[in-house]
Amino acid sequence: MSRFQIFTDEQWARVEPLLPSSDGQRGRPFRNNRQTVEGIAYRYRCGIAWRDLPEQFGPWQTVWKRHRRYAADGTWDRIHAALLAQADADGGIDWTVSVDSTINRAHQHGTNLPRTTGGTANYKKLWIEPEDHAVGRSRGGLSTKIHHACDGRGRPLAFILGPGQGSDSRRFPHVIEAISVPRIGGGRARNRPDAVMGDKAYSSRANRSLLRQKKIKAIIPEPRDQIANRIRKGSRGGRPVDFDREAYKGRSVVEQSFSLFKQWRSIATRYDKLAITYRAGVALYASLIWLRQ
Repeated sequence: MSRFQIFTDEQWARVEPLLPSSDGQRGRPFRNNRQTVEGIAYRYRCGIAWRDLPEQFGPWQTVWKRHRRYAADGTWDRIHAALLAQADADGGIDWTVSVDSTINRAHQHGTNLPRTTGGTANYKKLWIEPEDHAVGRSRGGLSTKIHHACDGRGRPLAFILGPGQGSDSRRFPHVIEAISVPRIGGGRARNRPDAVMGDKAYSSRANRSLLRQKKIKAIIPEPRDQIANRIRKGSRGGRPVDFDREAYKGRSVVEQSFSLFKQWRSIATRYDKLAITYRAGVALYASLIWLRQ
């Protein structure tokens, strides 16, 4: 493989049938589809401007427009879902899920659009642009937060974007809802893990109640202030939470997953103005992770 090639021939053979073959309007077939997709992946891996793409990938405008189209119609989400379905059918998904988030600094070139502070995102259709473009001001400045759920081996199952100052706990229900693995041959998608692990930021009555309703085992430690408050209330404070300390050691896979994602520089730092194009880069890499299995 050359340094301009991300996909192996075997990986591309699995991806190509799942990609749109034309623009869907005039029916004109895409030319050099692999060349263009390789250009998209190369840009996110190297963190360069679109117009600085090497000439091996053809006109940069074509690469950008194709990526923008795939971001708007959820192409990479469908490919990711198809790969998850095959992995689940083969018994390759570890359903002990870990949830966490990571903050990525937003470059000044990606934050010069007008935005509505506190704007809401559409978590049902993740390729609809939110009003705030998923950019917020955290302690480190303007940033975007990726909320992520991975399986027991650190491979991505679901991911949503939010502003850098967004609460992990409030996004937790949306991350859990975003987990949906189709079944090959039909039937209801699997959306209920065996267990969910999270750090103390996810410890709340609402989140534990949600997991209890779905009959999902919660492996979430209780922070000291909640323990003290429960003890202070006495019998009205309820029973101590059930916490499997040994199983919790496996939560490190989500940190390893973030480390893998941030090997691509345009994910570690957000250069995209639109949240949907940035998230499409994340979905592209998530699909590649499953292709490598």
